[in-house]
Amino acid sequence: MLLSTVLLLSACSQSSIDTTELLAVNSGGATTIFEVNRKAFSRPAANLDVERRGEFFVGNAFFNSAWIVAPATAGARDGLGPLFNARSCDQCHNNDGRGAPPMKPGARPVALVLQFATPTPGSNNEPGADPHYGSNFNPFAIGDIPAEGTVRIEHREIAGVFADGETYTLLAPIYIFEELAYGPLSPETRFSPRIASSVFGMGLLEAIPEEQILAWADADDADGDGISGRPNRVWDYLRKQVVLGRLGWKANQPDIAHQTAGAFSQEIGMTTTLRPEPNCTNIQIACLEAPDGGSPEISDEIFTRIVDYQRMLAVPARRNLDDPKVKQGARLFVSAGCAACHRPTFTTGEVPNAPWLSRQTIHPFTDMLLHDMGPDLADGRADFEASGTEWRTPPLWGMGLQQAVNGHTRFLHDGRARDASEAILWHGGEAQRAREAYKSMSKIEREALLRFLESL
Repeated sequence: MLLSTVLLLSACSQSSIDTTELLAVNSGGATTIFEVNRKAFSRPAANLDVERRGEFFVGNAFFNSAWIVAPATAGARDGLGPLFNARSCDQCHNNDGRGAPPMKPGARPVALVLQFATPTPGSNNEPGADPHYGSNFNPFAIGDIPAEGTVRIEHREIAGVFADGETYTLLAPIYIFEELAYGPLSPETRFSPRIASSVFGMGLLEAIPEEQILAWADADDADGDGISGRPNRVWDYLRKQVVLGRLGWKANQPDIAHQTAGAFSQEIGMTTTLRPEPNCTNIQIACLEAPDGGSPEISDEIFTRIVDYQRMLAVPARRNLDDPKVKQGARLFVSAGCAACHRPTFTTGEVPNAPWLSRQTIHPFTDMLLHDMGPDLADGRADFEASGTEWRTPPLWGMGLQQAVNGHTRFLHDGRARDASEAILWHGGEAQRAREAYKSMSKIEREALLRFLESL
């Protein structure tokens, strides 16, 4: 009965979706490659020319190589820290894929980053920083400089049951800061655990015309479908103005360059022209006095190589689309209301100097908008115009290859979900009806929906 109700409620969302889009092979348009091994996220776009393929592999080397402590004879590679989470881009985005929370007791988080904010925004409406620890928690440091501390993760079990009587258990993470080297966190500080996302396909998401994204925005739910996606508006350091947010868990970055510069600054501890400030607070004296690797530590040439590398990554093709279970799962994906936010299709615009990204019909399964996901997934951390309960709809392309590429199936912004089923079961807020539709399905239907997600 509940599934029938959701079918009616989501009818207006279904009407705009061509079901053939749900089973398109070439997720990344002409960039698509056909690989299913651990390098499926790390290949150059299929439509790159020979010259750009050479540039791709130069950028790949910088993305994967570890940075070292300054001063060093390898001057182009020094400047790590003083405080950091990882020594390279690949350490968080291994094989250009998705990170995971610490899997072993006592392990310090690397690909799981804890970002801070205060109730009062900083300049340009950015999240305000903790006075002692800044915007990001750094569990590692160079030399004799004290690392900021450690984080212990415990879990609270939440039991549930599907309509057919099958039981399940979810794990709600609890974060405990320990060994804090620079005093207590401010009582007002909020934190948000965020897993490093896959980086393939970001060039295509960056190339989607703004008007296509805004066409799906419905902040006041004027169409009455219970989905009220809205854009985030963020600060662009280059243009010195507020622009549309596209990337990141809360759409808090306007493009790959800003996301990369932010990661270098906050997670590797290195400066760029875009983010020239050191990653040290006023009370972190040893951090402020540590030798640096130049100004900026990442040269503009190397930075451009790393950004362009990410823009040139291919998107893997879909698989098993003739499987009747996959086709059944596609229908259930729409009828349950999942496609109301995980929109299958966009068409990129004309991108200067990037013909491989231009005019591509792509199938990322996202609307690039913010949605209220309810209190269970809330982090309480505002991020520009995104509230503490809002998250950008994450693209689903490639999720069926995550096990092959990254060796795990952890999902959601903090990796709490151990598989795709748990990720669905955590959905609340605007996605609650889709979650309840999934819970009301028979075991065969649930397996079909999951089989469809594995084809992505």
